[in-house]
Amino acid sequence: MTSIELLSPAKDLETGLAAINCGADAVYIGASKFGAREAAGNSLGDVEQLIQYAHRYWAKIYVVVNTLLRDDEIDEAVKLIHQVYNAGADALIIQDVGLLECDLPPLPLFASTQMHNHTPERVAFLEKVGFKRAILARELSLEQIRAIRAQTTLELESFIHGALCVCYSGQCYLSYANGGRSGNRGQCAQPCRHSYSLLDATGKTLVKDRHLLSIRDLNLTASLGEMLEAGVTSFKIEGRLKDANYVKNVVGHYRRALDVILNETGREKASSGEVRLDFVPDVNKTFNRGYTTYYLHGRGDRVESNATPKMSGESLGKISALGRASFTLASAALLHNGDGLTFFNRAGELQGTSVNRVEGKTVYPAKMDGLEPGLELFRNHDHAFLNQLEKSQDERRVGVRAVFSETESGYSLSLRDDNGIQAEAEIQIQKIEAQKPDVARATIEKQVGKLGETEFALLLLRLDAVVMPFLPVSVLNELRRLAVEALRAARLTARPVVRCETMPNAAPYPEKELSYLGNVLNQRAMAFYRRHGVTRIEPAAESGLDMHGRKVMTTRYCVKYQLGDCPRVARNVIPRYEEPLFLLDESGQHLRLKFNCKECVMEVIYTQRA
Repeated sequence: MTSIELLSPAKDLETGLAAINCGADAVYIGASKFGAREAAGNSLGDVEQLIQYAHRYWAKIYVVVNTLLRDDEIDEAVKLIHQVYNAGADALIIQDVGLLECDLPPLPLFASTQMHNHTPERVAFLEKVGFKRAILARELSLEQIRAIRAQTTLELESFIHGALCVCYSGQCYLSYANGGRSGNRGQCAQPCRHSYSLLDATGKTLVKDRHLLSIRDLNLTASLGEMLEAGVTSFKIEGRLKDANYVKNVVGHYRRALDVILNETGREKASSGEVRLDFVPDVNKTFNRGYTTYYLHGRGDRVESNATPKMSGESLGKISALGRASFTLASAALLHNGDGLTFFNRAGELQGTSVNRVEGKTVYPAKMDGLEPGLELFRNHDHAFLNQLEKSQDERRVGVRAVFSETESGYSLSLRDDNGIQAEAEIQIQKIEAQKPDVARATIEKQVGKLGETEFALLLLRLDAVVMPFLPVSVLNELRRLAVEALRAARLTARPVVRCETMPNAAPYPEKELSYLGNVLNQRAMAFYRRHGVTRIEPAAESGLDMHGRKVMTTRYCVKYQLGDCPRVARNVIPRYEEPLFLLDESGQHLRLKFNCKECVMEVIYTQRA
């Protein structure tokens, strides 16, 4: 049975180490260039250091090289890929199929979600051309995941937590159209988080200044078992721009939740070692825009985050009374000095303040502007919790059972870990019978058990000595050190390693023609698709296409549905209007909305309305 993986992001070495210590089975991290988060690049030295640490626990490190590449970047990208392979990386996450036309090292290839992996046909094709894993589109339902699983033996990786792109990944060109910053090149300016007004064909404003393309964050804690049953093998947390505290909290949360599912189903996690956390995880206390299960169970769950793209936080209830420099709140006992408070003012805008001090139910904030009786308050910064996260000393240990034995010329220490890996060290020394056997036994147990500076924890020690020996502490320490080094080396030798040679073939691609939506930016990618039967190929948007009049987003999120005017479930919340509808941004740019009800998607067209 395939082991099950909890996969964490890491923006840097510190965050990656925190992810491993809190229980991640694998970590994905950007190299120095060519990652879909340009601001999250890392030196080869830092990546190699993280790899060495992770491998102690049989955890894996996946390096992200998932931007579209220009022709003049291919050779540099290939050189970088060889470097991360030599550093010990376990897999490579890519978007640009031009790389498959290059001389790559035998690293397993993972198809980035930027490749729009949303149908059984597309994922089955990925398997035929040599990919080891497909990272699924976030929009998929359980039924769609099952359909994909039925058509492929690939590992299936699925997002379970974090920020959601409103557009199908890899199919968003709005940031590029607006200012040349391409999400497919790692430079997205996040226009989906901006404020828009909704206009009809006559210019009438239906909704004014709302974040109409901003959606909530994903949280699938309650659906892990269903996803496992549907065929997901890797559970992915989003967030390569998040800090170490965020990663600690979220990884710790899902490690606990997933372990319950694995115990119930008899499945195994993909790495070794048990975690001890210095805090109780709570994903409501780190950045989120409110949570959604998105479309995992179809439409119905609340998706939009139209009021603000920022974190409003946990509800604290309503202000019951207002003083000159304070207010009364029934849940004030939950607050601490330094907590951050937010609220929506009468105009629906998010405002904030902080807590200076709390006396019973009375709160003294840093400022009183906008506060009034009956106003609902939220906490978006729990100072005590975040301080605990910052100071936490989380540990991950691989359990070992030890046998201390007498040999012909001295003594040996054998260690056997939870994975069944065994190693032994021996010292030659004159045998001296202990005058105080109980003290000698206690000394041996104490010194052998001093594994605190290693990745191991002693579960059991058996002493097989005919006569209890007297051994100096220094000798016992050296014997333990040698045994630990031997076990560490044995574990690295026994660590499962997957290497894959990708052999070119002519398996037919599911489509015969590719528009700019196919993201073909270089000649090698063009050659790849031609070899696989594609006869007409339009260059990628990033080749310099004029995007006016072109589709810049395809999304399952639908403004009509969210505002109650879906033809299937209409609640008639929007006033009467004439189509087409437009989004108008703060700079005056119009985006025409096209509603493809047959496919149940919304398309966003980049245009200037006459």
